[in-house]
Formats: sequence, structure tokens, C-alpha cells
Amino acid sequence: MTSAMTTTTGGRPRPVARSRRMPSLERLSFMAVFLGLPLAIFLVFVIYPFGQALYFAMTDWNGFSPSYNFIGLDNFTKLFHDDTFMKSLGNNIQLAIVVPLVTIVLALAIATMVTVGGPTKGNIRGIRGSGFYRIVSFFPYTVPAIVIGLIWAQVYDPSAGLLNATLTKIGLSGFEDFAWLGDPRTAMPASMFVIIWSFVGFYTVLFVAAIKGIPAEIYEAARMDGAGRFRTAISVTLPLVRDNVQTAYIYLGITALDAFVYMQALNPNGGPDNTTRTMSQELFNTAFRKGQFGYATAMGVVLAVVTLLFAAIVFAANRFTGGGERRLRR
Repeated sequence: MTSAMTTTTGGRPRPVARSRRMPSLERLSFMAVFLGLPLAIFLVFVIYPFGQALYFAMTDWNGFSPSYNFIGLDNFTKLFHDDTFMKSLGNNIQLAIVVPLVTIVLALAIATMVTVGGPTKGNIRGIRGSGFYRIVSFFPYTVPAIVIGLIWAQVYDPSAGLLNATLTKIGLSGFEDFAWLGDPRTAMPASMFVIIWSFVGFYTVLFVAAIKGIPAEIYEAARMDGAGRFRTAISVTLPLVRDNVQTAYIYLGITALDAFVYMQALNPNGGPDNTTRTMSQELFNTAFRKGQFGYATAMGVVLAVVTLLFAAIVFAANRFTGGGERRLRR
């Protein structure tokens, strides 16, 4: 930007700003580095592999042979007539609904307690020993998912598991040798519990950071207006951390739509009547045990599309209900 001199009424010069356009070569270099390079990386590592997967999903490739036949949409037609895959899809939808919802509710409750759930008089602060609860709740997230799955598989063991032994010892004899992961009524809830248990701590920390960014004056005003803890959490905390909740819901939904590591560790065979089988497990079995890589790739494409639809629904629901708008007036 340069400046030119003009003359005022009194004869004094006055600088006037005059913009200068960036040279075309410099502009092109700027766009190439800051726009073209990221776009090229995105195309090479995201769009191209997805397009390649879509192509292989329309072939009968066995994964090892250099030759294969193009069969069009036959794999996708076969998918939606495959009872096992449709059962897996239904299980994934259950996980995507229940796991994010329960995890976020629990994480928000714990985060609220350790930040603003303390005494109703004096400074706004959390309950006593809030740091201890924060550390304890976060600890499961530091353990690898496969380790968590294997540990809980042993806890649920019918004959030597800690859970049945504890329940039997306190007088609940009906749980002696009870197969938590082998009963169709409890296999999916028990698996969901493991996933929720492993993620609550991380999202608690996420929400704690978000709540700490809310000015204390807003909570003090709510307190002066007579709002109780529950009312404050619903009407003050939740609207102000709405974007964080949306992000958490999407990430948890993606985790639930995959859930391969947890389900494979807990029930590698899909549970009784495929009660806990997920699309990723069915994809793995189809590709590496049956050698049907084209068919398995079609499953992967469907999983990717379902994941994108899930994210779009969350974004749309958040926007439809007024997300992103500051509905509290100071």
C-alpha cells in the first residue's frame, strides 16, 4: 500500500491511502502455496483413494490377482440383500445413536460438577476434590482400545470374570456363570458400556475447558435470578458449549460407526445371532477370510457414505435448532 499527497483547503498536504494490487506472479505464487498445495494433497490422499475404492467396489477383485472383472453395481445390490450385512448396519446405527448420547450426557454432567457444581454461595467453583475426579475419569482414555477390550472381555467372563464374582458375592446368585457377551439381551449393552466408559473422561476434559471459558458473571446472574443447578446447566451451560457438543457428537458417532477394535476384542465372532457384529467386522471377515475384496470394498464405501450422512444430519440438526447463535443476552 502506498500513499499520495493531496492539498487541503489551507494549503497543507495530506496523505491519501492508495492501494496497489499485488503483482500477478506474486499472487499466483501465494495461491499455489496456500491454496493449491493443500488442495493437491487433499485430492491425492483423500479424493483419489475414495474414487479408487469406489471403482474396486464395482469389480470382483479377490485382493491378490492382478486381473478382475468390472461388474457394475452388483456388489451393492448384493449388499442390501445380505442379511448379515444389514444386521451389522442396524447394529452400527444403534451404536451411533446410543454411544454419543450417553457419553456426552455423562461427560457434561461430570464437567459441570467439577467446574461450577460447588457451593451455591461465594465464588463459582466446582465440587471439592474436582481435580481428583478429573484425573480418574480421564485415565481410561490413556489405555489403548485393544487393551480395554481385552480387559473387559475378561471382566465379563462367565466363569472367572470379576463382574459375576462380585455380583454373586453380594447375594445376586442369578448372575453365577452369566454370559454377558453371550446373551442376546446383554451383549450389545455390555459392549456399549465399554466404549462409553473409555471415552467419558476425554470428553469430560473437553467440556471442562469449554465451561471454563464461560464468564463467571453469567453464572452469577443465573444464580441471582434463582436458577438451580439443573436449570443453570440446561439454560446456561449447554447453549454456550453447543459447538463443542456438536464436535463431540460427530467424533463419537464416527467412533461408534467403526468400533472395530472394541467389538473384535469383546466378541470377535459377532456375538450371539450377530447381535454385536459391526460393518467393519463384516468388512474384515469378507476381505481377509473370504478373499472377496471387491465385495468388502463395497461395504467400505457404504460405511463411508453412512458416516458422511451421520455428520451431515448432526450439522443440519444443530443448525435447525439454532446452533451457532448466542441465545443468552448479557
